[in-house]
Amino acid sequence: MNRYSLSRRGLLASSLALVACDQAGAQPGGGNGGGRRMSGGPLPRLRDLAPFPIGTQIVTDQFAVPVITELASTQFDQITTGYELKMEYLVQPDGRLRFDGPDRIADFCRRNNQTMQGHTLIWYADTPQWFERMDGSRRAMETAYDAHIREVVGRYAGRIRGWDVVNEPVNTDGVGLRDSLWSRNLGQDGHFIRAFELARETDPNAVLFVNDYDLEHNPRKRLTYMRLIEDMLNRGVPITGVGNQSHVSVDLAPGQITAAIRDLASFGLPLHVSEFDVSLQGSGVDLRSRAQKEAAQVRLYEEAIEAYSALPAAQQYAFTIWGVRDTESWVRMEFYGGDQTDAPLMFDDDGAPKPTFWAVVDALRA
Repeated sequence: MNRYSLSRRGLLASSLALVACDQAGAQPGGGNGGGRRMSGGPLPRLRDLAPFPIGTQIVTDQFAVPVITELASTQFDQITTGYELKMEYLVQPDGRLRFDGPDRIADFCRRNNQTMQGHTLIWYADTPQWFERMDGSRRAMETAYDAHIREVVGRYAGRIRGWDVVNEPVNTDGVGLRDSLWSRNLGQDGHFIRAFELARETDPNAVLFVNDYDLEHNPRKRLTYMRLIEDMLNRGVPITGVGNQSHVSVDLAPGQITAAIRDLASFGLPLHVSEFDVSLQGSGVDLRSRAQKEAAQVRLYEEAIEAYSALPAAQQYAFTIWGVRDTESWVRMEFYGGDQTDAPLMFDDDGAPKPTFWAVVDALRA
């Protein structure tokens, strides 16, 4: 969803095995995990428990943190590129492309027998200076747009399993589609169709996703998103997967995750829960204690895994948690509020498993 910069911290002296042996987490409510978990050995591996790919996102700065690479390689079998396949990283001021970051992630995936998700080809908010100079010149924009997609998709053909081809096309309030540099120069429908057709032409084997957020909290946005997909499919656009970011918060009503997954699965296409996390901070006043919020967080993790597990196997593309440790989560970034007390993921700042991790384990075992 965003650019994720890593706050550098000293290398952790302890290994993941020691973390697993020495730390215990409270397990508030839900599933089969009441009480406290004492782990006397290696953690259960989510990638071994799940009948579908379990993913996370990573940026190459995080390769310097042993606990992150250990968790990322042992717990997950799919990796999404955090921002290093976005134009903001790839496109240099003279238009040349740099691939050092995504190449390192592709190598990490190869070494750890993981698939790779490309994020993202076209995003309304990602408009490098090189492209902005072409604003108002349709022909120049077409040439540069086409060349970018062909070069990026072509470089990773056979190595990237799927692409988020167009990211976040629907307005935040759910009314209509976003205006952008791409829509102004290539047309609202034109830039969308062009991106999917070029990606399909360049890598016929990749699963091609449209991807958006806030589809649980905002049913109107979900409806607009679904109408867009339906319209494009009816016009023969090669959308072959539906992405649901699923950045949710603890004030989300029970059942809303399930409703969104069921609605989006109605197309019969592979569904990617592509950026899942659960913030402890809601949109309004929430007088519950932190323990109560954490219990609600656990229940939302359980609901999401259970709803996704209920899909037909052919539609279970992957369930991706948006980050490994709370430390690196986007919700702690200053641009997005910078709340250092928020803890939306499955592993804490030290890489120790939290009740959310055990909720996922229990849901998968069930």
